[in-house]
Amino acid sequence: MEKAKDFTDLLVWQKAHEFVLGVYKITNSFPKHEIYGLTSQFRRAAVIC
Repeated sequence: MEKAKDFTDLLVWQKAHEFVLGVYKITNSFPKHEIYGLTSQFRRAAVIC
């Protein structure tokens, strides 16, 4: 098994990054009046995971 050169080579980071991008894509279609409500909560939760 080859050593990771940096954190982006880690499979766990790649999966988490993919998840966050998906959450941002989905929440982008939420109503604009939810930008400071549900949208920000979803995005914060995704990034913290």
